[in-house]
Amino acid sequence: MRRSTPIVLLAVLATACGHKSGADDAVTLNASAATAAATSTPTPVTPPVAPGPADFTIASVPISNAPLGKFPYFGLPPKYAPQNTPKPPGFGHFLFWMGKAFKDVEGQTYMVTIIAPKSDDFSSYELQKNMHALFQQAGAVKVSEAKIPNETIDAIPDATRQELLMGLGDVWNSPAETWVVHRPTDEIWIHYATTTAQASLAVVETAAFVATAALLPPDQLKADLDRTGKAVIHVNFATDQTRVLPTSGAQMDAVIALLKADPSLRLAINGYTDDTGTDEHNLALSDGRAKAVLAALVAGGIGADRLQAKGYGRTNPVSTNVDEAGKAANRRVELIKL
Repeated sequence: MRRSTPIVLLAVLATACGHKSGADDAVTLNASAATAAATSTPTPVTPPVAPGPADFTIASVPISNAPLGKFPYFGLPPKYAPQNTPKPPGFGHFLFWMGKAFKDVEGQTYMVTIIAPKSDDFSSYELQKNMHALFQQAGAVKVSEAKIPNETIDAIPDATRQELLMGLGDVWNSPAETWVVHRPTDEIWIHYATTTAQASLAVVETAAFVATAALLPPDQLKADLDRTGKAVIHVNFATDQTRVLPTSGAQMDAVIALLKADPSLRLAINGYTDDTGTDEHNLALSDGRAKAVLAALVAGGIGADRLQAKGYGRTNPVSTNVDEAGKAANRRVELIKL
């Protein structure tokens, strides 16, 4: 039997019935206008569709100059609301179904489950018509609308699937829509899926990853370890993965040089995350990242008996998690002198 997808909680979208959020001033895409458009459709309008996934390029999508409000741009019509208390949008990624494969898009990311507080009021048809009207007002083009093969969904790493589940929705049983707005300086990607009881929405405004890490040379690492017994190294990882990116090579080399200069030095490698995601996911991610750093040091010629690695998830934050700067500070790797 196909397992049912758990309802995951998050929310920030504004509603036209008084719910407050950062999207309140998205006046050009207000849900009341969309409701009117959806309920007074004298002539059905077929939304534009981009070329198929095999030959899709963003250049094939007309540039939209539609005025938008604040991210995540799309409000909700009356009767509908986010599932739960919002978390601030931040840098992340989402897997958009292109018909034959996923496209992993990075940028400012927002995901929400949409319900009707009065369950009898939920109409997947009505909500879909409203959301389509909003997407089209923004100049969005539909790239794909198709059922994702279950085996493809199941092939997504468990941690990633759990992280994205609120936005994905019940794609095991419902088709996934992918839309894109091509703007002069960026793109807005939209995933929408609905069942008879709830809908899921993911919005990503593309932005390149900006590394906040700064290289600490061996002498600075040694000074920090001698003074406080620990040093924070700056390691860049693939989004929501344990893979150390090549941009961290110089920092790994500095740690290797430090250890080779003092053969008696032994270090604990402690990994930490921000508060995005579940505690279980964050603990596993931080542990995997700490062990990935250990593996990189061993590959550089350092004996494994001089090192130990462990992840601590979201515990021991060094900053708040209310904005991306604070989250970035909490996503760290610490070296502890043993």
